Amino acid sequence: MKIKDEYMNYCGIGIMQHKRDYNIGTLWRSAYILGASYIFTIGKSYKKQTSDVLKTWARMPLFHYDTFEDFKANIPYDCRIVGVELDERAVPLKEFEHPYRSIYLLGAEDNGLPPEVLDQCHKLVQLPGSISLNVAVAGSLVLNDRVNKVPTKLP
Repeated sequence: MKIKDEYMNYCGIGIMQHKRDYNIGTLWRSAYILGASYIFTIGKSYKKQTSDVLKTWARMPLFHYDTFEDFKANIPYDCRIVGVELDERAVPLKEFEHPYRSIYLLGAEDNGLPPEVLDQCHKLVQLPGSISLNVAVAGSLVLNDRVNKVPTKLP
């Protein structure tokens, strides 16, 4: 039996060194609604919020990694790390082709992703504008673009 391509794709999304827990909560909700498989944090763990009215913690897993190396050692087989960053090497979102098995990595709003992390991403994508967006908004926009370009099954 041949498996259709649309069933062979999934994605995760997460933030490295987030500054505010509510951004994780907002991203978690967007990720659930827009069909991500899981979310994650790197370097700083998340504390549950009372504002999580959808109880996404019961619907979608959140993983925590202490370091980027820990994260990278535990990515699912055949996944591509896609750094979301204002960087001259990044492809503009409107032109970006999402890998079927993607892990979207966002950095903190004030510092972004460190250069050594950007160098280890398989792909880089950049949102429009020259100033950093709120990290949860940026992640939501990338996931929305994925939904529009890659066939997926939403929850």
